[in-house]
Amino acid sequence: MNRTLLLLFAVIILGSGAYYMSTQEKQGPVTSVVGADRDFAVDREMVYKVFIADRHGTRTTLERKADHWMFNDEHIARPDAIENLLNTINNIRMRFKPTEAAVPHMVETLATQGLKVEIYGKEDELLKSYYIGGATNDERGTYIILEGAEQPYVAEIPGWEGNLRYRFNMRGDDWRDKTILKATAEEIASVSVEYPKQQNSSFRLSVENEMSVKPYYPLTPVIRAPLQEGRVDAFIHNFEALVASSFNNYNEDFDQIVAQVPFAVITVTKKDGSTKSLNLFPIYPEANVDIKTGTQLDPAAVYSYHGQTQDNDLMVVYNEMIKKVLWSYEFFYQ
Repeated sequence: MNRTLLLLFAVIILGSGAYYMSTQEKQGPVTSVVGADRDFAVDREMVYKVFIADRHGTRTTLERKADHWMFNDEHIARPDAIENLLNTINNIRMRFKPTEAAVPHMVETLATQGLKVEIYGKEDELLKSYYIGGATNDERGTYIILEGAEQPYVAEIPGWEGNLRYRFNMRGDDWRDKTILKATAEEIASVSVEYPKQQNSSFRLSVENEMSVKPYYPLTPVIRAPLQEGRVDAFIHNFEALVASSFNNYNEDFDQIVAQVPFAVITVTKKDGSTKSLNLFPIYPEANVDIKTGTQLDPAAVYSYHGQTQDNDLMVVYNEMIKKVLWSYEFFYQ
């Protein structure tokens, strides 16, 4: 393939950025300095916003706030996903310059499958803009080209093997923080755990002004025994990090699931007046044998729940995670 055709492919890459953007796009400078077209890394401390777009119209904006990152200005982003992204932006390096024979395939792949990545600083200034494509055959390098450049390269993170594209190419809920309930003991004013089908086990716990644990339902007999020392403190410390395993918002049975009477309703009220709640619906095993261990499963056992948040997200929550706050009223007493 001659030089003219290669340049034509490069023009296609640059022009393809137009359809990524629904409004005006900030353009980076054309790269002209020898060696500058292989400089991909940006110091993570300088990064305050990352914009990612694919050819299917999916647009992702991740923006740094005081102590967290936001996804599309609407949801808190997953800390681990942001850490992987910033680590990549900080450490991405050229692995090698491809042979002339390999360039046509790379350019075509970047033009048709590349992700547009824009990295912005504190003052919303564009720091770096590039397209990142597929991987080499051995999955040890990733195709990349700076916007405004003509020469594609194969990039890597030194000491790590894999396709860097995956760290940029998550969609929708994959970017979102999966924390379902989070509050420090010092922040909590009260907690209620309601079991609609086990009303005598339901309770309201308060630690503001006076520590108390009372029945949730008026007809539940009041326990007159002293509180077991340390149990209230142990219970409220369990809310420091309750995390779901995944989002399940596209479950075709969403409406039927949340229409059921929940097994439990957990509500946490902070001292600042804010409230978070979670409705739990058991997920019963379908198989009678655990395919991993071969052991017989109890058909009544619950290993996970569907959790409906107050924002109407549906999430999958493992029993091992949530059981530490599924206490009963009598458990607090001697």
